[in-house]
Amino acid sequence: MATVKVIGAGLAGCEAAWQLAQRGLQVQLYEMKPEKKSPAHHTDTFAELVCSNSLRGDRLENAVGLLKEELRRLGSLIMECAEATRVEAGGCLAVDRQGFSDLVTEKIHNHPNITVIPGEVTQVPEDPVIVATGPLTSDALSEAIGQYFGEGYLHFFDAAAPLVTAESVDMNKAWWQSRYDRGTPDYVNCAMNKEEYEAFLHELIHAQEAEVHGFEDKNVFEGCMPVEVMARRGPDTLRFGPLKPVGLVDPATGKEPYAVVQLRQDNAAKSVYNLVGFQTHLKFGEQKRVFSMIPALKDAEFVRYGVMHQNTFLQSPKLLDQYYADRRNPLVAFAGQMTGVEGYVESAASGYLSAVAMAAKVLEKPLPVFPKETAIGALGLYISDSRIENFQPMNINFSIISPLEVRIRKKAEKNLALSNRSLAIIDEMIQSGI
Repeated sequence: MATVKVIGAGLAGCEAAWQLAQRGLQVQLYEMKPEKKSPAHHTDTFAELVCSNSLRGDRLENAVGLLKEELRRLGSLIMECAEATRVEAGGCLAVDRQGFSDLVTEKIHNHPNITVIPGEVTQVPEDPVIVATGPLTSDALSEAIGQYFGEGYLHFFDAAAPLVTAESVDMNKAWWQSRYDRGTPDYVNCAMNKEEYEAFLHELIHAQEAEVHGFEDKNVFEGCMPVEVMARRGPDTLRFGPLKPVGLVDPATGKEPYAVVQLRQDNAAKSVYNLVGFQTHLKFGEQKRVFSMIPALKDAEFVRYGVMHQNTFLQSPKLLDQYYADRRNPLVAFAGQMTGVEGYVESAASGYLSAVAMAAKVLEKPLPVFPKETAIGALGLYISDSRIENFQPMNINFSIISPLEVRIRKKAEKNLALSNRSLAIIDEMIQSGI
């Protein structure tokens, strides 16, 4: 039986390797860590979460909540490990960052059908292979992939948010609450009045940025925009974005604050919190200076500052099919953010679909059909839609899923109906032995 190679042990690569192995195939999983790391990587473990520790919303009225539930039912490794290392985050699925990565690594190493091979891969291997090296693909492999396709890459930039210790947050100027009191009060809310916000905004706009080769504001993906870039877009951009006060009440005043910075638990010990939405590429000293202007963070201890890094992806609609495979050679597939899916869960979903399709091809079985009514299928059909001229990375959303045949006026009810339809299809596929 053929051995399938998987390049890269991020979320997509680990999910792909697991699904192949679970179907009885031998898998060689190549990972360049610990021998070589990108600037955004800090650990030697697999499935490292380099930005947020949140896998986002967990309700079925939310498209990413649907995508997670599809993956849960289909036996996703990433979802199993996320649930096992879950930390409180209101209506979101957030994980203990290191605990999650450790668990994925342990399960991959202990699977009898997976052989982990350390070291950098610098060429596209012979098929069958799934390349899942992510948005931080090494220069050598990036060049090799470019030569393989004969077309150039597109690029954008990602930024990660800083982390602070819980004990250094001044809780006399902050409070626990989840927006609209949904779920448990898992967020630390740090309020600013109008004068504090305007002073903070001025310093943020004029703070010194770290030099990042090739960076321009226009190259930043909207879903991971640095807070200073948002600030330059207008005085209220942050107040309608990550600092929106809607659904929160400051117990000190009994009123909705002018602006609120939220902190989310980053580890199981509840000792470290991240600044939600505060991706940044300011110089480290400037981060300390400006973010300490937030009253509750005046004496905050930063255990990690925000960083920015290039994020590279393929012109997938021209190159890949709905199974993330090369249109010219179906036994060469790609997965993860390099295909233009954006987000942790979306990356895992692409790893899942590329792997179950690859397994079917190698085992000479019928290809699984994930229709556009499902979130997994809709993502694959989006990145392979040759009609798209200006291709940009995409989070899962209901607009790319087939609409309902009947009109439902209320958005939440409509979204729930879309999710229930999708999950009924997934259940049928499971019963048929996908």
